[in-house]
Amino acid sequence: MKYALVIGLFLVQIFGYAQSNKETVPTPKPDDKLLLTIFLKHDQSMNLNEIEKIRTDQGFYKNFPPEGVSVVNWYVVMGIGQMVVLELPASKLSAVNLAIERTAWKAFKTEIYPTYNLYPIVEGKLENKAKVSY
Repeated sequence: MKYALVIGLFLVQIFGYAQSNKETVPTPKPDDKLLLTIFLKHDQSMNLNEIEKIRTDQGFYKNFPPEGVSVVNWYVVMGIGQMVVLELPASKLSAVNLAIERTAWKAFKTEIYPTYNLYPIVEGKLENKAKVSY
């Protein structure tokens, strides 16, 4: 009888733990968006006019960003080139890749990184709550 009680308590603990430890993985929504950071690195063997001519001739300004993709930021990074941050549905990732391959290559070397905004998480931890906005 004693052993049955111990085994029963042991089984209750195992099953209780297994049920309470289930992880719920969020299912992606069709409208989930991601950020994409693109570095358009200058080829320093060309001057700005030569780069602009290639970009214009290849249709960069007509085809970038693709429809359904929005520009969040577009900065000049001195000594590197330009940094573009896009917001897009995951389904548009291949369209962005094609637009870059067809219209930016030759004028730039490119690097592309998936990105996310960490500031809302870090903001509460910062002692200095000031945020500069331009």
